[in-house]
Amino acid sequence: MNTYQNPYMSFDGITPEEYNFLQQATASLTENQARTFMSFYASKRRNPQDIMFATLAGFLGVSGVQRFMTDQIGMGILYFFTAGFCFIGTIVDLINYKTIANDYNRQMAYESFNIAKMSN
Repeated sequence: MNTYQNPYMSFDGITPEEYNFLQQATASLTENQARTFMSFYASKRRNPQDIMFATLAGFLGVSGVQRFMTDQIGMGILYFFTAGFCFIGTIVDLINYKTIANDYNRQMAYESFNIAKMSN
């Protein structure tokens, strides 16, 4: 299967859950809408490894970066001022970094899908 027929494989760190979700979400889109979806989604998507590295930065004194990256501004501020809930929240986020990235990417896929459906 080449990348042209399967553009989702070009995303770094794509998980099987994200891959299946993207295939199902874009099945009803026309070719033009699919291109629009891909351009918006690619610009908004977060790589799970980037979330993991941002979470690890919490142990160096910059807690909450992973929450800012996933548009959870309130939680990011709370993590920053409480040192990641005394590192407990940072440890939990380090364990669940793929879930955090997948939830954010799913939300961005919904937004990208709606933008693609509005375009013709």
